[in-house]
Amino acid sequence: MQPESDELVVLLDGNNQPAGTMLKREVHSTETPYHYAFSCYLFDSTGTRVLMTRRALSKQTWPGVWTNTCCGHPAPGESLVDAAVRRVHFELGVHIGGVKIAVPEFSYRAVDTSGMVEHEFCPILTGALETDPEPNPEEVCDWAWLPWATVVSLALEAPSLLSPWSVEQIRRLSDADNG
Repeated sequence: MQPESDELVVLLDGNNQPAGTMLKREVHSTETPYHYAFSCYLFDSTGTRVLMTRRALSKQTWPGVWTNTCCGHPAPGESLVDAAVRRVHFELGVHIGGVKIAVPEFSYRAVDTSGMVEHEFCPILTGALETDPEPNPEEVCDWAWLPWATVVSLALEAPSLLSPWSVEQIRRLSDADNG
């Protein structure tokens, strides 16, 4: 595996088609270009609890914010599922199974308090995790298994407690569950 600082992020055009690449360490800024990403939500064996993580305080974007289980960027030519498996292992030190694309079309743009921008086409994946994580402290500073119903309530009633992308993703996943 190449060093994270050398990872390439796939840039996208307005039709979500590849339009080039950029080094991950350079892609996030106050003028972040539209790029390919994913968000993953991992559930326990009962399917009733989801693993939520708190982003490390050293993260470039949204440091210290509670969010979904894992986010990342597929490498050029890498499938979303393979990217999620790779990234979960890197961030949380665990292997996962049953990964599937739950919401294939999701994009957002958000600006944090420092002016850093996220601008991503970000399909939402779900999967299963049977063990507690062993987080990489450069990625995750805390984690909690929470009932899915509680997470949905947080997204609806206290969205400022979560990352902006996870708020809308949780709503979309909840709608998909109830649809």
